[in-house]
Amino acid sequence: MAYISITPQERPLTITAGGTHLGETHNALELNEGSYPPVLYIPRADIDMSLLEKTTRQTTCPHKGPCSYYSIKTAEGLLENAVWSYESPIPGIEAIAGHLAFYPNKVTLS
Repeated sequence: MAYISITPQERPLTITAGGTHLGETHNALELNEGSYPPVLYIPRADIDMSLLEKTTRQTTCPHKGPCSYYSIKTAEGLLENAVWSYESPIPGIEAIAGHLAFYPNKVTLS
């Protein structure tokens, strides 16, 4: 798909939210979609999933498919709908299945 490109990112990343350490990875995927800023998708295996709580929010993207959301449990409280995931992405975008993306205003990727 020319509209979306997915590129492996092997640089080390630490994921934190509100001072809470969520995980580290060397296996992020960078998704570029049209004129939107790039988004890093982090493998679930590299995130402490016990700190995430699935919410009832759901959306659908015509280019990626159905999207689920998660809140993050931190010492300061719950960061609602701070994470999204395409658990069953449409054909051509399957690489992001099993990955999570984080809103940059709620989570730090460094």
